[in-house]
Amino acid sequence: MVLLAFGINHRTASVDVREKVAFGPDCVVDALLQARDKAKLDEVAILSTCNRTEVYGACEAPDSGRLINWIGEYHRLQSGVLADNAYEFWEQAAVTHMMRVASGLDSMVLGEPQILGQLKSAYQVAQEADTIGPSLGRLFQQSFSVAKKVRTDTGIGTNPVSVAFAAVSLARHIFSDLKKNTALLIGAGETVELVARHLHDQGVNRIIVANRTLARANSLAEMFNGKAITLQDIPDMLHKADIVISSTASPLPILGKGAVEHALKRRRHKPMFMMDIAVPRDIEEEVSELPDVYLYTVDDLQQVVDENRKQREKAANEAEIIVNEYSQAFMEGLRGLDAVDTIRAFRESVEITREQELAKAMQAIERGEDPKEAMLRMSKALANKMMHAPTVQLKKAGEEGHIEKLQWAETLLGVDSKPSN
Repeated sequence: MVLLAFGINHRTASVDVREKVAFGPDCVVDALLQARDKAKLDEVAILSTCNRTEVYGACEAPDSGRLINWIGEYHRLQSGVLADNAYEFWEQAAVTHMMRVASGLDSMVLGEPQILGQLKSAYQVAQEADTIGPSLGRLFQQSFSVAKKVRTDTGIGTNPVSVAFAAVSLARHIFSDLKKNTALLIGAGETVELVARHLHDQGVNRIIVANRTLARANSLAEMFNGKAITLQDIPDMLHKADIVISSTASPLPILGKGAVEHALKRRRHKPMFMMDIAVPRDIEEEVSELPDVYLYTVDDLQQVVDENRKQREKAANEAEIIVNEYSQAFMEGLRGLDAVDTIRAFRESVEITREQELAKAMQAIERGEDPKEAMLRMSKALANKMMHAPTVQLKKAGEEGHIEKLQWAETLLGVDSKPSN
């Protein structure tokens, strides 16, 4: 069984490509079952966030062709889209990659902690869909442990920064004093909650939370003395918002150009800052064409990201050492498990041969044959059968000139071919 990590992320693909490959929460289970059957993956899990879509798998042979074809078919992608933007890692490289992802080393905002929770959710969904087996199961658990060690043993989690923090930081470049502004937050998940906390810390006291279910919006809004509305209420409230930050799992845009244009008129063209963190995007791209609107996507956070990366370079280097050490140990452990299976199979084979030859000897003795002769014949037969397969392979290695195999065989069998003096 070989391990695979395949996907696209913020480094290899723009947001307009990433949203084409995203798997929404409502379709992940179906996608997992399809990936297992159509891409011929024995084990599979899918991670889909605003910055990446990745498929983790275990299969018999290192061949990603069927997986690429299935993803293209599932998302109805034009040929070449995946080939131009995707990456794939096998075996230890796949192990290292997942551990780096879990530790926040592969994130847009270096060291951000949200990705670990997202990876745990991906693991849980795959468990519930029964597409996780022993190989991926061990890899996920080890990745979680490594992420915890990185957080504990390095300073990468000091003064934690996230996409939510970066979004609020960008808003501060537009409005010098956020205390005077009203914020409309669309969605009620973990990212939006973090946005609300950062805004509240910056002195924003007027927060409106819009969500598909009003109960969830209420739950979040009450934490910050805000107001809760449904998504259907957004057009009536949009004109009140100076800051709009959206992060939902909707497969289709929630805010269109017409709604924003109408809100601008009611605002008498007072500027609006809009940050679309979602993938697929919640706000139509055409909104950026409107005057007095500053529309940004998750790909526009690079400046904040770069500042964060400079501050955490030392911790990141320490984290990389931990990841490399544990990924190597993980692969050694897997190879050890392979050896256990081989040893077990060898022992079973020897035991079957022993039982067969012993049965023949006992039958001969019961027929009146001399026990000494029967035992001598049994020992010769047992020795010949034990030596047959190794002898055939040793002769073949010699004929083909594989000296290294012959040298390894001496170590394996505990013999020395050199003549003694």
